[in-house]
Amino acid sequence: MNPRRDFLTLPVGFALAVQPVAAQTLIQTDTSGLTAGEVHIPTKDGKNMPAYRACPAKGRNYPIVLVVEEIFGVHEHIKDICRRFAKLGYVAVAPDLFMRQGDPTGMTDVQAIISAVISKVPDEQVMSDLDATLAWAEKQTTRAGKPLAVTGFCWGGRITWLYSAHQPKVKAGAAWYGVLSRATNELQPKHPVDIAAHLKTPVLGLYGSQDRGIPLDTVEKMRAELKKGRSGSEIIVYPDAPHGFHADYRESYRQADARDAWTRLLAWFKKHGVA
Repeated sequence: MNPRRDFLTLPVGFALAVQPVAAQTLIQTDTSGLTAGEVHIPTKDGKNMPAYRACPAKGRNYPIVLVVEEIFGVHEHIKDICRRFAKLGYVAVAPDLFMRQGDPTGMTDVQAIISAVISKVPDEQVMSDLDATLAWAEKQTTRAGKPLAVTGFCWGGRITWLYSAHQPKVKAGAAWYGVLSRATNELQPKHPVDIAAHLKTPVLGLYGSQDRGIPLDTVEKMRAELKKGRSGSEIIVYPDAPHGFHADYRESYRQADARDAWTRLLAWFKKHGVA
């Protein structure tokens, strides 16, 4: 791994930590009718953050959806999700939110990725970079327009809850199996359960009861906290689903649950005016 990349660009393929890829279940969305590829987004601290953008090739004023990566970075699965949204008429942008801390794609061990990269990413930095991504997307006036949604997977699921609380322009969120509660620290001072009661944006939480990393008691605690507020957020728990059940390139993929959750996400966005 090169923790301080001088030439910042997105990876090709998948992180070594998730090899081998289950090719027989891999969904591959083409770029026909789309403008898709890497872009660079100026950040508050003067960086040029690489991101993957996909949108319809023609037309304008499409809704924006920010796609927040897993711990494995903006790899082919995240890029494909952007293309899936673009085929449905969204401008989808997935920024590389780990660019300052390192590149997880060349690492072979999940715990090493968490220790060397993920644990060092400050929430404040992430919120700022997502704000920069939104500002960049809004300036693409020939293609991007309001309203705004955010969705994220694994690490990005937690960030989805937090960004929905941070950015008032977010009209709807969908958080896929993101951590809800754990010990805080200087870089991660709050978790979703801490902001749930004050959340104003409706977020759909998509979780699996067989997720070893997210205990069901934290899911129930999150539900209880959400009921104290008025965001209208909901959490769906799939009884037989493990962590990463939407990740069609891994053994954790559960096709029926993934399809149902995706359908629910699209209906959620439409319900709250992001379609």
